Amino acid sequence: MSDRIKLLLITIVFLVAYFIPLRHPRVQSAIRDMFVMLQDYAQAHVLFCLVPAFFIAGAIAVFVSQAAVMKYFGPAANRVLSYGVSSVSGTILAVCSCTVLPLFAGIYKRGAGIGPACCFLYSGPAINILAIILTARVLGIELGLARAIGAIIFAIVTGLLMSYFFRQSEEERAAESATFDPTASQDDTLPLPRMASYVGVMVLILIFAAWSRPEDEVGLWWEVYQVKWLIVIPLLGVLGPMLWRWFDSEQIGEWLGATQTFALQIMPLLFAGVLVAGFLLGMPGTDNGIIPNTWVSRIVGGNSIWANLGASVVGAFMYFATLTEVPILQSLLGSGMGKGPALALLLAGPALSLPNMLVIHSVLGTRKTVTFVSIIVVLSTIAGLVYGSIF
Repeated sequence: MSDRIKLLLITIVFLVAYFIPLRHPRVQSAIRDMFVMLQDYAQAHVLFCLVPAFFIAGAIAVFVSQAAVMKYFGPAANRVLSYGVSSVSGTILAVCSCTVLPLFAGIYKRGAGIGPACCFLYSGPAINILAIILTARVLGIELGLARAIGAIIFAIVTGLLMSYFFRQSEEERAAESATFDPTASQDDTLPLPRMASYVGVMVLILIFAAWSRPEDEVGLWWEVYQVKWLIVIPLLGVLGPMLWRWFDSEQIGEWLGATQTFALQIMPLLFAGVLVAGFLLGMPGTDNGIIPNTWVSRIVGGNSIWANLGASVVGAFMYFATLTEVPILQSLLGSGMGKGPALALLLAGPALSLPNMLVIHSVLGTRKTVTFVSIIVVLSTIAGLVYGSIF
């Protein structure tokens, strides 16, 4: 970080500290909610979502063959295969926009093309089959179906557009990878069956450990929630012998080192983003943020282009824990939100957030991050306009 940037940050902090009206009730509630939101995030997501994701990302970075990543997800990979796998990954992972980040960083740094990587980055939280079912049940079958179709199309289109816009840099990455010797460092990778078993067990641990408590204590979601630890504990019992028999101490040290690197890169940005999001908008479902909910309702009312664009932008910057977007939207629809903006928010919100953007920036840089976010906002706005004109 340059001295000029440091000076700018110090100046901003000074001005905020000097002028913020701390005695104003809304400012006090916003400050309280930013820490309540951080605590909720830490309790609900860090231990059972992010920590397993960091270990999976570390394993990908150390043990997955770069040749394999380049073959299936690299710039020169078969597009049907790479985009097909990336676009439906969310149906399996069911993660939020923050939990997917270590996995995205892992495959991108290992050599995946920006198109398949961004396709995965969007689809991971957006194509959550459980969230889509809940959307259809609570908000209507039309909105649930539109969300499912739109999310799959968006994932592929976003990846293709990112690949097209940054084709020159991708060609440079491909040229660099052309000098990569696939037979080199084979001792550092696992045979494919072992790698699939090892990563597969950790993915299952992530899925079931992160299984959230449903609102209704009935149905398959509730039944799985009741027995999730009876599934996770045996999986940990399977993972232990894998580590003991398949890895030596040096390999485990490399894995833990890569995991630590991802955690140090991502966690501070996520925490900072959650604090800012909590201060601006408050806890989801409350009106305690510095920006009143009435302002949001006015922006997203009706089905105009501005309402859809506003819903897309608001959704992109808000933080949604997995499945929380549905009750929040139910409340907004009751306050006059149009159906088009509702879909726009559903397509932009779960896949993006302010914390998510900060981390993406650290991996992709400014231009690619702004382009990625802009593509999703524009596509969500168009989808909302089309859906709102039909329904």
